[in-house]
Amino acid sequence: MTFDPAETRARLWQLLGDIPAPMTPEVELLSRRDEATFALDHFRFVNGLGDAVYGYLLLPRDIDYPAPAVLYHHEHGGKYSLGKDAALRIRENGYAPGIALAEAGFIVCAIDAYGFGQREHEGPGGKSESGRETETSLFKQFLWQGRTLWGMMVHDDLCALGSLRGRSEVDASRIGTAGMSLGGSRSTWLAALDTGVKAVAPISQMTRYADFAAQGEYRRHAIYYYVPGMLASGLDMEHIVACTAPRSQLILTGDSDPLSPLSGIHTIMEYARAVYADLGAADELELMLYEGVAHAYLPDMLRRMLAFFSRVL
Repeated sequence: MTFDPAETRARLWQLLGDIPAPMTPEVELLSRRDEATFALDHFRFVNGLGDAVYGYLLLPRDIDYPAPAVLYHHEHGGKYSLGKDAALRIRENGYAPGIALAEAGFIVCAIDAYGFGQREHEGPGGKSESGRETETSLFKQFLWQGRTLWGMMVHDDLCALGSLRGRSEVDASRIGTAGMSLGGSRSTWLAALDTGVKAVAPISQMTRYADFAAQGEYRRHAIYYYVPGMLASGLDMEHIVACTAPRSQLILTGDSDPLSPLSGIHTIMEYARAVYADLGAADELELMLYEGVAHAYLPDMLRRMLAFFSRVL
């Protein structure tokens, strides 16, 4: 089949608006804390537009450096105060995903997206706004500036990726990305736009935009998710997923998730599998579809993610 990933990436960048080029930021270490199995760095960098981005770096103990790394993206779920702490807090499935990755031997980086964690009050209204108010104001502000909130979130993730590559502890040829829900979409877009990402594992977010729109339930995704012109562009999630070919990709999602209609998942996989097959990499794209499961982060999803990164990174 005919698929041009470079052209697709260029069109995706156009949809995202007037977004600065990815950069390797200057990282400021705010503090370091020693844990039993890893050292935890709290850091900050400026993203090229004057906005501060806060993050964590987990450096495992008793491993050989340089080591593989995973950029872990937090979810949404209205948990605006959580942000990057999603990597450290034990979830409903009994695991803290960032700690699990670190204990499996991976350096882990996690940042706060716009409006989350330490950035919950860092919108146009400052301390007078929080949570969804900050998110909505940021969306409006970026529209007026010719940008998109989604594009700026992805830009910050690309900056974090650049900071990882620049660290002496990290093997830059072995970097993966993962996350759940909002974090799953951030992972998919990041791997599509940056060919240096070796492996990606999106969890519980594989939304084909046209199929989701056909449901008419726009309320299910928060405002960050909506990119002007996306449905009119001729592009959809199958093209974004295909941009990662022939690199390793494991998609973990439920077949009853209203945020990711099953019909769309099948369309995505049919198209992306054909692209992977054309490149001789059919085995590098895998879907684990959980029967009867809605929007969830199951223990088995985390176990499969860990096994996947251990194999390919």
